[in-house]
Parts: sequence; structure tokens; C-alpha cells
Amino acid sequence: MKPYTRRVNYYETDRMQIVHHTNYIRYFEEARMDFMKQIGCDVKTMESMGLIIPNVDAYAKYIVSLKFDDVFRVYVKAAKFTGVRMKFEYEIRFGEKNTLSCEGYTTHCFVNRDYKPVSVKHSHPDIYKKLFEAAKN
Repeated sequence: MKPYTRRVNYYETDRMQIVHHTNYIRYFEEARMDFMKQIGCDVKTMESMGLIIPNVDAYAKYIVSLKFDDVFRVYVKAAKFTGVRMKFEYEIRFGEKNTLSCEGYTTHCFVNRDYKPVSVKHSHPDIYKKLFEAAKN
């Protein structure tokens, strides 16, 4: 998988030009959307099919701060998939030395349009196969 790459915008920083801590969770989400597209599970398409993936928790450990104009990469791993829940792990790295800036995870469940839990294996077997393969690798 290609890591998600982008540059820190000025508005994402504080007066010291350090990225505000809440933006790391946003970076996780941006990278997760990109990851899902790469494996053939575009989130917008899935939602149009009635499969919604809300976030049920998020964790970030901050190690070295990103600053304005830093180019960074977010590495996403599908760490666990049960067919009803999915956990993604993230590493944000930057610079020539590939410095670890932040690591963390998010957990998601799968629900239908009525926000009732669904088993992806039964409701969307084609998507299940792609997610299963991503988590296996």
C-alpha cells in the first residue's frame, strides 16, 4: 500500500507553528479514506450501498511534533477485522530520517442506514472479501 502523503497547512498549527494535537486524528481519517480507496472499498460508494462505518474509538500517541510545511506520510494497517468491527493502526512519519511523529489506532463498526449493526460478510460479501484480505496482509 502507498502511504498517504501531504504537507502541514499553516491553519493546522498553533502560534509556535506546531500541529495542534487534534489534527493527527484528522490525518488518520484522511489516510484511512485513501487506504480504503486503494483496496477497492471507497467509503462514499459503500455509504451509497447502505454500509456506514462510524468511528467507535480513537487513540494517538504523540512522539515528535509536526510543524508548518512539514511533508509527512501516514502508514495505515488494517489490524483486525471481525466482519462487524474493524481496527486500523497508523504511523505518521516525516523528514529524510523518516522520523516517527505519531502512532495510534481507530476502531470502527459497520451499520446500515438505520444505524443497526450489520455483518459485512452477510450483507456485502464482496466488500467483506476485500476487507478480510487487507486485514490478513
